[in-house]
Amino acid sequence: MSDEVLFKPYVSDDANMAEFTPKAVIFGVLFGIIFGASTVYLALRAGLTVSASIPIAVVAISLLKRFGGSTILENNMVQTIGSAGESIAAGVVFTLPGFLFLVPGANGASFFNYWTIFTLALMGGVLGILMMIPLRRALIVQEHGTLPYPEGTACASVLIAGEKGGELAKPAFWGLGVGLVYAVGQLIVKVIAETPTWVSDMKSKIFPAATVNGNITPEYMGVGYILGIRNSGLLVAGGVLAWLGFIPLLASLVPGDTIAAQLVKLGYLKDVAVAGAYGWNPATHEFAKLNHAIYFAYVRQIGAGMVAAGGFFTLVKTIPTIVSAFRGAMGSMKAGAGEGGVKRTENDLPLSIVIGGSIGLVAIMALLPFIPGSGILSKLMLGVLMVAFGFFFVTVSSRIVGIIGSSSNPISGMTIAALMATCLIFVGFGWTGDVYQPMALCVGGIVCIAAANAGATSQDLKTGYIVGATPRKQQIGLMIGAVAAAAVIGLTIQMLNATYGIGGEKLPAPQGTLMATLIKGLLARNLDWQFVLVGAFTAVTMELCEVRSLAFAVGAYLPLSTTLPIFIGGVIRWVADRKIKSRGDAAALDTSKPHSAEDEELGPGNLFATGLVAGGALMGVLVAFLMGGASYLEDKGSPGLAHFLKGINVEERLTHVLGHGGFDLLGVALFAVMGAILFKVALRPKPKLD
Repeated sequence: MSDEVLFKPYVSDDANMAEFTPKAVIFGVLFGIIFGASTVYLALRAGLTVSASIPIAVVAISLLKRFGGSTILENNMVQTIGSAGESIAAGVVFTLPGFLFLVPGANGASFFNYWTIFTLALMGGVLGILMMIPLRRALIVQEHGTLPYPEGTACASVLIAGEKGGELAKPAFWGLGVGLVYAVGQLIVKVIAETPTWVSDMKSKIFPAATVNGNITPEYMGVGYILGIRNSGLLVAGGVLAWLGFIPLLASLVPGDTIAAQLVKLGYLKDVAVAGAYGWNPATHEFAKLNHAIYFAYVRQIGAGMVAAGGFFTLVKTIPTIVSAFRGAMGSMKAGAGEGGVKRTENDLPLSIVIGGSIGLVAIMALLPFIPGSGILSKLMLGVLMVAFGFFFVTVSSRIVGIIGSSSNPISGMTIAALMATCLIFVGFGWTGDVYQPMALCVGGIVCIAAANAGATSQDLKTGYIVGATPRKQQIGLMIGAVAAAAVIGLTIQMLNATYGIGGEKLPAPQGTLMATLIKGLLARNLDWQFVLVGAFTAVTMELCEVRSLAFAVGAYLPLSTTLPIFIGGVIRWVADRKIKSRGDAAALDTSKPHSAEDEELGPGNLFATGLVAGGALMGVLVAFLMGGASYLEDKGSPGLAHFLKGINVEERLTHVLGHGGFDLLGVALFAVMGAILFKVALRPKPKLD
């Protein structure tokens, strides 16, 4: 007898229970907006995301109790709708900022507007959901015993545990509060330095321009704790190589004029004869910010080669899984054809929705004027490529996350593969001009968004299968979540770009710049291949040393100021785990025994860290909107808000009293206090259920 027949969901098929209610939809949309906006901010800064399903489920259980109570199916609907925000935001941020970095002749920046971002985000999100409708029965139901979908299973455990009561969400709310208060002090009151920095003498012959710094934010500490010391250590190792290895070496060997000429070539400086960014002085031929000049002139290209090669290695390693995933899914679909059930827990949206929706997406791609393209026929080809690559990589993504989880899903590798295949097709048609660069990015972006959302959708459908949700209602809820997420993501990314500037030090957007670099290299043929190849063979070296090169490469591509505080969060997790294990009350930490995703996610430290991430990232988004609003009102002759924000900013006064070094040390001390709070919370026992 199959697992499908043996399995009984938590809520029986014949139960009549509230599920798709206005309350569930409203809270789901609200969480989707919050996590979508915060994920945009976090991914632009760190190139990383944090899974949203379990945190949303935990908070929903607690929050909905205060609004008349809720059923387990309503709680599941909240996390299903809300989780779309995180996954779609990740796919958007990893690709679409590339519009800003294409060559000027491609007019890519003109496509970086709200309606283009909203449309592409929505198309990718909907495509991922549509393709999962026929795959649900094949992958979630028929392979229930072989594909565990770890996050989905853990989320189901959280929802079932929540039915029994308890105070699961307390650490998450405390983390959210601490993150918000800390971020207010750092971003608005300015009592906490944003980036304490030490730089060696720029003119030293021994170790010039070496840099140690950190954006000491709550979201970075929280991300590091969630990642753990292994993954955060790989990230910071790449940063150490770049900022304490490559940059001092190049500062010793390369004259300032040569660096300036390279920055002019890449568009970072307008002219070597004109003073500009990075403190370039054309009279003395020196940089005041030599470390940053070298980073943008050379290290980012080396890092791009490392990330591209790391993504390629990740993809190659998963090729056997990809092939078996696609074959297995297609075989399961054929075996299950015509077996559509009428039971509530088997009621999916019809296949006609999938076919009609796919055709509709192709038509939208072809007809909308603000979608890149050189004519209707070329846009039709984009639509066909989008659906074809989307179906393949959605299938692959769903199967892979079913085995290894969403956090290990090689989205970057799949997107790079889709981009390379698209560019090769373009080259075959002779489409090598600048105008075709944003078209290639459209295909890669939609495929990335679809694959990312399909991975999250698969976990949601697995959760629903275990708790006894109605698939049709979940799929409709996912569509609602996709619309809400796309709407807020487009607005957030525009505001962040206007306030901070995407591609700069605050929002480096590593994946987006990489995608643009690859497209330019394949179509415009203007890459500095010597630097890219240095990065590629550094990744080869890492692989030969049995080190996962992609995480190391991302660390080299990002500023050290990003990876160092993430590593500190990982160190706190490592010390806390050792302390817990030493006192003998954490069997889950016994490395000789497997432990569940639920044990990981429900630990007080993990929940508190999730709150730090949400609080810090959310305040970063709110401050961007606040600054943008103040600037707009000031331009309109109402400077009150701008004057108020300036009045409560104490950075200048504190710096005058403490000096720049003292102000930095104060920030480090307060960051350490937040770390101590996280450590203390992590040592508490897991919240008990009533």
